[in-house]
Amino acid sequence: MQIDLQTIAIKPLRHTFDNIARRIGADKPATRYQEGTLDMQQEANYHYRPTWDPDHLIYDRARTVIKMADWYSFKDPRQFYYGAYTMARAKQQDTAEANFDFVESRGLAANLPEEVRDTVLKLLVPLRHVAWGSNMNNAAVCAYGYGTGFSQPHIYHSMDQLGIAQYLTRVGLLLGGVDVLDEAKTAWMEDDTWQGLRRFVEDSMVLKDPFELFVVQNVVLDGLLYPLVYETIIDDVLSAKGGTSVAMLTQFMTDWFAETKKWADATVKTAAAESDENKAILTKWITEWRDRAAAALVPVARIALGDRTDELVGEVVQQFNARMAKAGVAL
Repeated sequence: MQIDLQTIAIKPLRHTFDNIARRIGADKPATRYQEGTLDMQQEANYHYRPTWDPDHLIYDRARTVIKMADWYSFKDPRQFYYGAYTMARAKQQDTAEANFDFVESRGLAANLPEEVRDTVLKLLVPLRHVAWGSNMNNAAVCAYGYGTGFSQPHIYHSMDQLGIAQYLTRVGLLLGGVDVLDEAKTAWMEDDTWQGLRRFVEDSMVLKDPFELFVVQNVVLDGLLYPLVYETIIDDVLSAKGGTSVAMLTQFMTDWFAETKKWADATVKTAAAESDENKAILTKWITEWRDRAAAALVPVARIALGDRTDELVGEVVQQFNARMAKAGVAL
């Protein structure tokens, strides 16, 4: 008996949802990022205004002075929706766990020069409080920002910062033990070295404009802190003094910043290109908060850099200015 097998091509009646098709065209298949992002913001059928803020809707464009004709102009270059985000972070977590296991199993932490160990504990462990502040700030932007294209990445950023705080805690426990955490908290609350940065973080936590909060936290503070601490101090200065194992323990932070700054830059560039008014507002915000952040980071950086502090902080600021110029905001 002979059997003839034939294939039949079935043309789908439509490639995606109607709201996506209105944006990209009916004949073009949509990505999962597009289907999980575009027009997902609720626009109607609100039962009441928030009793704690009756001047605004639950999701309200008026919460920020930044104006956009279309809030879905913001695109994440990483194309992160929940599935893509969790898979990316799972791979990075595997790498981080392998690095911690490598350092612990080979006794590299015990072989750190005492000077490097003391510097790392004094510098890195209090920064877990900064990461917690960022966790709260990014959750706030997600809660009060408008448009899924803008707000969605912030909840991922929030959870990333919680993870960073946990990694910094593990570094402290590995290199110094439980008492180090209490000492770091005391330094964060009382040591003059940290009070400028602590005030910066606390002032940011009461900002009402979600876009300004995005600028202050993810553009300015992270844009100066991560290149200064993890790239300059950890990867360059301390590694040259025998602290290579510390660079392994903080690899997640270095890789994370290299990835997330692409999203932050894309967001700034889109908002600045929308109008001259937006660009003027962004320039004012970034300039004012950049100067505050740089001043707050100087005494913190001096823990590791000593006499070279002003020089290297200045270089980081110049790199930040050049980065913002590429994003369309000349400082």
